[in-house]
Amino acid sequence: MAAFAITQAFAGLTLRGSSAGNVATSKPIAAKAHFGGVRALGKSAFAQRAKAQRLQVRAEAEADDASEANAATQATMDEGDAPRPRARGRGRGRGKPEGDGLTENVVQVQRVTKVTKGGSNMSFRATVVVGDGAGKVGVGCAKAREVQVAVTKAAADARKQMVAVPIAKGASFPHRVTVKGSGGAVVMLRPAGPGTGVIAGGSCRTVLELAGYKNCFAKQLGSSNPLNNARAVVKGLAEMRTYKQVAAERDMTVEELFAA
Repeated sequence: MAAFAITQAFAGLTLRGSSAGNVATSKPIAAKAHFGGVRALGKSAFAQRAKAQRLQVRAEAEADDASEANAATQATMDEGDAPRPRARGRGRGRGKPEGDGLTENVVQVQRVTKVTKGGSNMSFRATVVVGDGAGKVGVGCAKAREVQVAVTKAAADARKQMVAVPIAKGASFPHRVTVKGSGGAVVMLRPAGPGTGVIAGGSCRTVLELAGYKNCFAKQLGSSNPLNNARAVVKGLAEMRTYKQVAAERDMTVEELFAA
C-alpha cells in the first residue's frame, strides 16, 4: 500500500503519519493528543505556554493586591486610626478592663454535683477575692460548667459586692473585733504594731492582703470553710470605725471625743 503523508498543524508542531499508524516527527512531541487518528505522547508546547501565561497573570494580580493592601494600611496609620482592642466577655459585669486597679485571687475551686431526675449534673464552684490594696475588698462566688467561666463570673460577683474598709495608722485595724459569720464561721481580728506583718491563714490572709492591711492578726475560731471565713472577715472589716468616723457621727471633734 502506498504510503501517504498527512500534514496537520497541532500546537505548533508538524505531525507525519502513514496508513500503518507509524508517527515520525522532526522534533520530539511534547503533548499527548489524538488528532486525525494520530496519537502523540507528552505535553504540548502550547499547553506549556498557556500555563506559563496563567502563572504570570496570577503573580501580577497578587502583586497588585499586596501593593493596594500596603497602601491602605499606610494611609490608616497616617490618619492615626489604630485598631480598637476586642473586649473580653459579654453581658453585664463581664469584660472589665485590666487597668481598673483591682487584683483578683482565686481562693477555692470546688467540684459540685447536682442530682436530678435525669441524672447528675457536674459543675465547678469558684470563690474569688478582689481588692485594690487601698481599702476596698469584695468576695464573690459563682458556678459554671467550666473552671475558667466560673472564675470569671465569681470575679464579676466580687466586684459587685466590694465594700470600703477602714485602715488605721500603721496599716492595721482601728480596733479589735470578733465577728460571727454564716455556717459556723467565727473570726477574730486584732491590730498589730509596725513590722509585724499579716499573721493569718487561709482565706483570711487573702482578704486582708488585698484590702491593704500590712500589720494585723487574724484567727479562725470556727469553721474552716474558705468562703464562709472570707465573708466573715469582710463583715468584720465593714463593722470597724476609725476615731474620725465616730467623731463625725457624733458631731464632735476627735479631741472632744477623747475628752468625753
